[in-house]
Amino acid sequence: MSRTDMRSEYDVIVIGAGFAGLTAARELAHAGRRVAVLEARDRIGGRTWLDNRLGLDLELGGTWVHWTQPFVWAELRRYGIGLAPSPEPRNAYWWDGARAVAGSPDELLELLNRPNELLSARAREVFPQPFAPLDSALLADFDRVSLLDEIDLLPITAEERSLLTSFWTLNFNGVIDDAAFTQALRWVAITNGDWKVNFEACATYKIAGGTRALVDAIRDDTDADFFFGTDVRVVDQSGDRVIVATANGRDFAASDVVLTAPLQTLSRIAFTPELPTPVAQAAERGQLGLGTKVWFTIEGEHPAFVAMGAADWPLNFFQSEYVKDGRTFVIGFGRDAHAIDAPDSAAVQSILNRLVPDLTVLESVGHNWVDDEYAQETWPMHRTGYLTESLPALQRPLGRVRLAGSDIADGWGGFIDGAIDSGMKAARAILTTPHSVTV
Repeated sequence: MSRTDMRSEYDVIVIGAGFAGLTAARELAHAGRRVAVLEARDRIGGRTWLDNRLGLDLELGGTWVHWTQPFVWAELRRYGIGLAPSPEPRNAYWWDGARAVAGSPDELLELLNRPNELLSARAREVFPQPFAPLDSALLADFDRVSLLDEIDLLPITAEERSLLTSFWTLNFNGVIDDAAFTQALRWVAITNGDWKVNFEACATYKIAGGTRALVDAIRDDTDADFFFGTDVRVVDQSGDRVIVATANGRDFAASDVVLTAPLQTLSRIAFTPELPTPVAQAAERGQLGLGTKVWFTIEGEHPAFVAMGAADWPLNFFQSEYVKDGRTFVIGFGRDAHAIDAPDSAAVQSILNRLVPDLTVLESVGHNWVDDEYAQETWPMHRTGYLTESLPALQRPLGRVRLAGSDIADGWGGFIDGAIDSGMKAARAILTTPHSVTV
């Protein structure tokens, strides 16, 4: 039997079952299209993953949502899913550039306030309509500007500079030497120029029941066919149908394809015709989110705390989340996935000791998204020049293939909301394109 005889015919193939892929599949199926969702993993959710670790269901990837995020908020309302707030911290610890300091969360927030207000003062000027970043009249003037260079120019104290650099290293989840100033401005502009609201959106409200609750709700709301363990290796548009070939030897054909693979994984797929040069270059250059997220438990039930270390520490931010059975569960973030091994609790302990006294780390876990061949990045954060050199090409249709995902979102890039937005946009484009026909 030939591969042609084994080929499965669909109207649309969606590659990837993260939030972008699930959303696109639902919208297309609701419109009457026959949809196949091809997912290389054995689960849905992409770079969100609620898994039982350390005796609790813990978010190993994307986590927090907010009512300033219109697309994810609409989905939560659609399916009647609520919020689960993270605990309000009672204690704070930080590195002032030379030594560890203990104080209140308000004191830490105030130390971050003046430098962040100075840094983001022009956010709404540069992005007056943050859900249309490419329409900014000032984009060309700012997109090649480095975030780190802007921080260096600020008239702030050494302590403020240390904390501000660590704060944006946390936000980028990566080394910020080549971080785009426009990425920081976009984030603040999208919460109406208020960096504190943006910070709240980043780490305060989780989905009740975890991200699994929402991905399951979206999947259950579509009759698309799902194929797991299906690793796409070829996308061929040379004929009258798009042929998608997988590593397990199964082929699929469709009029249209929505490709939601993370930007840095596009090189795993052979495209015919080849990707346009700007798209290939963007994939090769990649995103800056190459850091780590570690969960660990500490002995005892402790009041909620936050802690911020130096930007170049293997873990530069800690936030306690849960207390259960005599243990406190804490999240740690760092800028380099290879600087610390998540299960190495002794390494976690040594870093925590620099900031927070008298705590004993019991166990630590995590998932290395950077070494995950289907991700190769954490949340996508842009390098300089991305909005002018890469995003326009990534958002254009590649023949009958459309890219989608948090990497190329107009609004909340790097968030669940951006993935949903992008999936909606791709589906709508297919449904309104004349060449799209049903089999």
